[in-house]
Amino acid sequence: MKRKLKSRRHGKKAKSVLRLPDLEHAKSAVLSSLSNADAQRGYSHAIDEFVDWYCSEPRLAFNRLVVLRYRSHLESRRLAPGTINLRLGAVRRLAYEAADCGLLSADLAAGIRRVHGLRKIGVRLGNWLSAEESRALWEAPDSGRMKDKRDKALLALLLACGLRRHEAVSLRLRDLEKREGRWAIVDLVGKGGHIRTVPIPDWVRVQLESWISAAQINEGCIFRRVDRSGQVRGDHISEKAIWHIVRKSARRAGLSNVAPHDLRRTCARLCQSAGGELEQIQFLLGHVSIQTTERYLGSKQRLRSAVNDHIGIEPDE
Repeated sequence: MKRKLKSRRHGKKAKSVLRLPDLEHAKSAVLSSLSNADAQRGYSHAIDEFVDWYCSEPRLAFNRLVVLRYRSHLESRRLAPGTINLRLGAVRRLAYEAADCGLLSADLAAGIRRVHGLRKIGVRLGNWLSAEESRALWEAPDSGRMKDKRDKALLALLLACGLRRHEAVSLRLRDLEKREGRWAIVDLVGKGGHIRTVPIPDWVRVQLESWISAAQINEGCIFRRVDRSGQVRGDHISEKAIWHIVRKSARRAGLSNVAPHDLRRTCARLCQSAGGELEQIQFLLGHVSIQTTERYLGSKQRLRSAVNDHIGIEPDE
């Protein structure tokens, strides 16, 4: 009853089928209700995935049965229960805001909110690549085309430096500086606003310079869209584009079920296998505040001889 009264106050007629403008309006309401930038990114990506699926189906009512079908679709992709539950949580939030805006029937929104996630059994360990698989992955884009130069540089950076997708998307040319006689990504703002410095191995720098020079990038974001004719477009790429680049390159390398975050896990594992100290790997990936870790451990990040310099996937000299 409360929902219906609010819908009338908005002066909009509640619907059962939402069109793209309605979904975009509800998405904006969801993102506006979140204050954390990381949460906004996660919900934005999850909602976009649902909207793509919803709009690709025949005209469907936005109701409990449709969301149950979407859950089955996510399960068929063999996604982890935690990932599926995050996506469903975003859809439930979308329905809530759509009803709050008077776009969706309150009864349909209530039904959607009753769709439960999957039960988590055990602990997911994640996926790691071997040094041989990692090298095959970043060397997969090898045609010499503009897009392959970009993809090769991006994959090398993700594997050897352990960047998150949103960190790679927002990486700017001015973020690359020389420190202690080597190149590094300086003052990288990561998850939770934590700041870290990421050393760049020489072989990764070579791949970056090859792309930057070919794309004639003088300022702004390093990674950008490339059209079919090989022309560099726009001022950045999206996180979703990185997902597709990783999956496409993995198929070329004969690898399956490889996600962008697996490259971050792999970076940690390879650094450890190469003899990297745990605290130095922690500095590299920025899992916690560098300042706090330094105070508690009495340690200082080593840049001159970094843990990710020799991890077994660099090219032969």
